This record gives sequence, structure tokens and C-alpha cells, in this order.
Amino acid sequence: MRRRDAYATAAGLLPGAIRREPEDVGEWAASCDPIRAIVVVCKAGHEVSQTVTAELRAQNLQASVLAGGYAGWGEAGLPLIDKPALERFAPKRPSIWVTRRRPKIDRVACPWLIRRFLDPEAKILFVDPPEVPKAAQESGGIPFDIEGVELSHEGERCSFDTMLKIFGLESEPSLARLALIVRGADTARPDIAPEAAGLHAVSLGLSALAGDDDHGLLCRGFIVYDALFAWLRFAGEERHNWPAKAA
Repeated sequence: MRRRDAYATAAGLLPGAIRREPEDVGEWAASCDPIRAIVVVCKAGHEVSQTVTAELRAQNLQASVLAGGYAGWGEAGLPLIDKPALERFAPKRPSIWVTRRRPKIDRVACPWLIRRFLDPEAKILFVDPPEVPKAAQESGGIPFDIEGVELSHEGERCSFDTMLKIFGLESEPSLARLALIVRGADTARPDIAPEAAGLHAVSLGLSALAGDDDHGLLCRGFIVYDALFAWLRFAGEERHNWPAKAA
């Protein structure tokens, strides 16, 4: 909900944020999913986000204010999306991204990153490998994870690594660790992360179950990446033993 002048001069965006005009809340609130929680963010968490949140709640939507707004997020050292990079690749919402059919690891991890951090409304198109450049041109989409494009492998690093670097997310510790797991699973190097072999096995199993249903595979695969990210963020130090110790 940052005002237009503040938004225009800002260098970063909250992950997954969608900008809306605060004065038009009565119009765009009608398109909000009543089941999903909404977090309203302005510059510092004061009058703009407070007013919009109150209006959303009056329409029976689950809305809350991000305490401290963008200022508080930055002071906490939390990651921001590089806005110039995002606007360079995806100036319009919903953005369109195009890659090869039959995803397994990198082409599930990248859409997960896109939907969770860059654009929750993004459309992912899967086409035959030789057709990716033409399909991207025809749809106005962003091609990824094919040879000869910017969002692809760099040496031993995966397309997921490349996206983290370009969009300013490499410094987020959990994402950096997740990138190592993805890299190990996607490039047959399970030695670089203990979890890589497990991700490789689960990914190939999901692919076998999905068959030609690429979007069905994304739905299942996103659960895996949500769980891995949550483990890295909140439960990485937890250990389990048997017999269980008394609390």
C-alpha cells in the first residue's frame, strides 16, 4: 500500500507483494480470495495500511497489518526483491514464464520461487523444448531453464541459483541452503548437501506419478518446497531420537 511516490523511488519489494492503490480498496477488495489471509503493508505500518486493513475487515476479509511496514522489514534484515530486476523481466502482472515440459527438479524449484517470492499470480507455461523461445515471444513470457537465456544454468549452478542472484535473494540463508540442495539434486552431486539425494528421489517419484500433468506436478512439488523451506527456516536444528525422551 505504499503511496505512489514512495513506491517509485524504492529499490526493493517485499517477497510476494502485489501493489494496490489504497484509495481504490473498495474496488479491488472484491477480487480478493476470502479464504486467504491478507497482509497489508505500507511505508511504516501507520495510517495507510491501518485504514486499508479496516476496510478489508469490514468486507469480511482476513486482513492484518505488517508491523513496522517496509521500514520494519528492512530494519530486521529481511530480504527484499530487487525491484529493477523484477520490472525488467516482468513489468506486467500476472507475469508469464515459459519453460520445457516434464519438469522434475529445477523446473519445479524455479516456479516455486516465482510464485512464492516474485509474483503470486504468475502463469507458468510448459511447452516442448525446441518451442520455448517462440512460445515466450508469442506469449510475451520470460523463458527460463533453457540454453541461451539469462535465467538458466551458469557453470555448475542451476537456474534456481541464477534467479536468486538476479532478484537479490542470495543473502537469505534458508534460500541459499535450499539452492545448494536443489543444485545437488539437479546436477547429480548429492555430496554437496545431505538432503539432495532425498529431493532427487522424491522429485523423480512425483514426476513418475504425474505423467504428462505438469501443473499437477507443480501443485504436489510446491508442497515439498514449502516443507523444505519451512524446515530450513524454523526446524533445521530439531532432532528426533528413539526411544523418545520425556518432555
